[in-house]
Amino acid sequence: QVQLVESGGGLVQPGGSLRLSCAASGIIFSIYTMGWYRQAPGKQRELVAGIISGGRTNYADSVKGRFTISRDNAKNTVYLQMNSLKPEDTAVYYCNAYYGIHSYWGQGTQVTVSS
Repeated sequence: QVQLVESGGGLVQPGGSLRLSCAASGIIFSIYTMGWYRQAPGKQRELVAGIISGGRTNYADSVKGRFTISRDNAKNTVYLQMNSLKPEDTAVYYCNAYYGIHSYWGQGTQVTVSS
């Protein structure tokens, strides 16, 4: 059974930081492309950042220079370090694991940026 479990969300003031984690089980984690997506109320889910098995990363323009995605294959975990958070970063953040025809999602973690 595949499980992706996100953690690390919460309430933070503008300019603050959070670190999201996604622990995977039931997959050969090292071969999967891992991604962080987010969905704000009334908006479509969007890709925030992705990291392939070899470590190359890509980011949405809106988060470049502020967010960093990384992975620890020994711990089957992907991270999203979020700095300089803005109110528009408020959303439910989802972890995704993708390989070939296989795509799995976590349950999501809420991030709220507000003073």
